[in-house]
Amino acid sequence: VQLQASGGGLVQPGDSLRLSCATSGFPLDLWSISWFRQAPGEQREFVAGITWNWGTTIYADSVKGRFTISRDKAKRMTYLQMNNLKPEDTAVYYCAARSGDIRTNTNEYNNWGQGTQVTVSS
Repeated sequence: VQLQASGGGLVQPGDSLRLSCATSGFPLDLWSISWFRQAPGEQREFVAGITWNWGTTIYADSVKGRFTISRDKAKRMTYLQMNNLKPEDTAVYYCAARSGDIRTNTNEYNNWGQGTQVTVSS
């Protein structure tokens, strides 16, 4: 099971950014892919998740209406479109996979990609 996150960067408040998560090494049909983030000195927190088969999504309240998670089945890619970014969105973002439905607790995931840094600053 391999996940590879990319797309982070330095942006200004109000800007947009799209993160990508490439997956390989496992069948995705009954799995869920989620994005988490971890700010300095903070615990890792759930951002958004999607079920691979049905495309069901769940979002953290802090990102609802600004972030959109999606997947491209053919490419085995999951995306996190982040609009209207705020300084409080600054964090290392991780994608994670689990067999089954979406869970918001990090302990429910044992497959993680490396993080990608997102910095929102003027």
